[in-house]
Amino acid sequence: MHQLGVIGLGTMGANIARNAARNGAQVPVYNRTESKTKGFIKSYGKQGDFIHCKDLKSIVEALSPPRPVLLMVPAGKAVDAVLEELAPLLSEGDIIIDGGNSHYLDTERRSDELVSHGIHFLGMGISGGEEGALKGPSMMPGGSITAYNHLKDLLQLMAADDGEGGRCVSYIGPGGSGHFVKTVHNGIEYGVMQLLAETMDIFKKAGNLSNDELSDIYGAWNQSEELGSFLLEITEKIFQQKEGKKDLIDLIADRAKQKGTGKWTTDAAMTLGVPTPTINASVDARIISGDTAERAMGKKFPEALEEQISVPPSAKLRTLTRSGYELSLICAYNQGFRLIEAASRDLWNGTINLSDVARIWRGGCIIRSTKLKKFQYAYSSNQSTASAASEALIERFEGERQLDFRQVMKLGIELGIPLPAMTASLNYIDAMRAEHLPQNLVQAQRDFFGAHTYERVDKKGVFHTEW
Repeated sequence: MHQLGVIGLGTMGANIARNAARNGAQVPVYNRTESKTKGFIKSYGKQGDFIHCKDLKSIVEALSPPRPVLLMVPAGKAVDAVLEELAPLLSEGDIIIDGGNSHYLDTERRSDELVSHGIHFLGMGISGGEEGALKGPSMMPGGSITAYNHLKDLLQLMAADDGEGGRCVSYIGPGGSGHFVKTVHNGIEYGVMQLLAETMDIFKKAGNLSNDELSDIYGAWNQSEELGSFLLEITEKIFQQKEGKKDLIDLIADRAKQKGTGKWTTDAAMTLGVPTPTINASVDARIISGDTAERAMGKKFPEALEEQISVPPSAKLRTLTRSGYELSLICAYNQGFRLIEAASRDLWNGTINLSDVARIWRGGCIIRSTKLKKFQYAYSSNQSTASAASEALIERFEGERQLDFRQVMKLGIELGIPLPAMTASLNYIDAMRAEHLPQNLVQAQRDFFGAHTYERVDKKGVFHTEW
């Protein structure tokens, strides 16, 4: 019989516990606030084999060795506090899984500390939100392979379907690799959400489209082979939501919050030297949106826009915007996978299977989309499969579609519509394909004021000039 102790009965913890129980596991549950544990048992106690635990000692006693205990508590100090109290109660060979959005460096540290106590540790990213946690999330476990093998059968039952007969869970690699992959997942999520917000801005400000029209557009995009995704699915529904006679979207403040995983993605990208401009711009966009003082000051900036701007007809505007969205979407995914690839190489000896990461993101998680199938195949170990998938992604940037992308950027500039993530994506494409970049001047400047040296194109070596 499978067992899984669950500590933390917030929305995600409660639904993960219910998910495990409905898949045949015995699930001892505990929450620091006793009333929440009682409420959980009262609401869901008949849905599975739950054991009401009043403290950490009782949850340990309810499990059989090797005891698997899943922490679903807020990342940061709360995790350390629970581990400090829980670890002495466990025995050698027992298992702790951190299912929260912990920073991968914290997971590395905790793993090392727990290994010294003989305890196996998994840092497991979980994506899917409230519904996914209950019905089948995407799970990204990293750390102890022994712990993963012990839990594998239960996790396979709990995870979402990947669309190819498999399940959306796979061992990621050692240490904090599982939480790193989840962090990058969230960074991509920032990017895609911002890109959709920018398409809304174009449609409303340039096309004067209604919320009903936007719902229809996103619904049509979601039904397409190229763009179908969970985020488009919910965006279509968001524009249908009413509060009384008003559209709810128009009542929501334009200040976006964040919990830090987007910032962690950009931090990791800077540390590893991987360009992630689409994601970075999306993090910046949230920060700007929430900086009310700066935005109030910004209203003092003068506006200098042409009075007569030629806006394309509605059908053409939709085509332009769709192209901009799709090509930017590919950039966001590509930047995320490049970042994971670099981390795998530099931090975990190349152990992360990128094709498998794309596969387990195809179901259950927030960024699931039809595009991920192409990335799954692009990172295939089969060279012909990988080449064909990579070419198919690159071909999307050819001809009319790229011209459309440039046209919608031009329209945004002319109308003063900020499109930070789309603009960053186009700049990323142009920089990557450029035969020559202007950083030769930067190198000359660095050498001029700091004697930092430079390389040359006409001969080998490192040079310095007395300017």
